[in-house]
Amino acid sequence: MKGEERRREILQNIGQQPCTAGALAEKFGVSRQVIVQDVALLRAEGKEIVATNRGYILPRARAQRVFKARHSDGETREELYLIVDAGGRVEDVFVWHKVYGKIVAPMGISSRRDVDEFIKKLESGVSVPLKNITGDYHYHTISADSEAVLDEIGRLLEARGFLAAGD
Repeated sequence: MKGEERRREILQNIGQQPCTAGALAEKFGVSRQVIVQDVALLRAEGKEIVATNRGYILPRARAQRVFKARHSDGETREELYLIVDAGGRVEDVFVWHKVYGKIVAPMGISSRRDVDEFIKKLESGVSVPLKNITGDYHYHTISADSEAVLDEIGRLLEARGFLAAGD
C-alpha cells in the first residue's frame, strides 16, 4: 500500500472514538513512527486530527452559518457576548470592499473572556474594527454544535437589531 492510499485509509479509520498510532500501525503493517509521520502530513494538508492521550480523533463537525450584521462600535461587545452566550463561536469577521473585494480576519472568539480581550485591543487605539471601512456592515462566520443553536443566535441578533438586510 502506498503512502497516499494509507493516509486516506487512516482518515477513514479515525473518528469520534480514539484510535492509537499502534493500532493503525498494526492494521496497515507499518511502524508506529510511519503512522505518526502520516498524521503529520495529513495535518499539514489541513486535516483536523486531534491527538489525545487515548489516540487520534477527528473533531466533531460543527454547524456553521454566515450572519450579516450592522451596529456601532459601542455595540461590538454586546454583539459578541450575545453570540458566545448562546453557544456560538465567532470564527471570523469579513467585509466586502468595493475595491479590494472580500477582506477577512480570523477571530476564534468562543467565550466572554475572548470577547473582553478583543475589545481591550480595540480600545487600546491600535486599530479600528474592520466594519468601519464599510459603513458598519460586516459578516461573521459563526459555528455551533447544532443548527438549532445557530437558529437561536440568528433570532437573538435579529431581536437586538444587529442583523442587516440581505445583499
